[in-house]
Amino acid sequence: MLHKAMFTRLAAAVAVAALGLGAAACSSDANSIAAQARSGDGKGFVSGDGTIERVVPKQRSTPLTVSGTTLQGVPWTVADAKGKVLVLNVWGQWCGPCVAEMPHLQQVWSQVTAAGEPVQFMGINYRDSADTARAFVRANKITYPSLEDDGGRALLALRGKANTTPTTLVLDRQGRIAARVSGPVTASTLSGLVNDVLGEVVSVG
Repeated sequence: MLHKAMFTRLAAAVAVAALGLGAAACSSDANSIAAQARSGDGKGFVSGDGTIERVVPKQRSTPLTVSGTTLQGVPWTVADAKGKVLVLNVWGQWCGPCVAEMPHLQQVWSQVTAAGEPVQFMGINYRDSADTARAFVRANKITYPSLEDDGGRALLALRGKANTTPTTLVLDRQGRIAARVSGPVTASTLSGLVNDVLGEVVSVG
């Protein structure tokens, strides 16, 4: 009976270890490009629900070099928006706050487009297949473009400033980060941030 009890305990321990290995295998790779991109360095930024951070011009870093392919198959880089205020939004259709904020992004995009403002929007899709993302933007009548998921390379180019989904970055006309919203953004908040950076363009123009 003693040998049987010891065997039972040993079998249970092996089973627990096997479950642990299975869970580890199913978890995301901490060394993947996406994991590195989302880790961030936390300098001057706090991840959270709608936390807003502004960066004054003299404290802005060098221009971002984000690039990728849009959901329509068109190559794109930040340099394509040179001279414009650029809004970058990291999103996924699996992300509830992303879905909730999209009408707000679309509203601001429609407003600046109608007004002829020098503003460009670009979504950065994360963790969706291109077909899924395309179907989502069509169904929700989102008219600004998005980059398809590229395994996290676009996120990596954001230098750790998108460590929560959604994240919205407002870049100045030189491609430098001027503001960031960690978490969902409202139309009024985004419009205010965009107008602030547009005002800089006018003042230095």
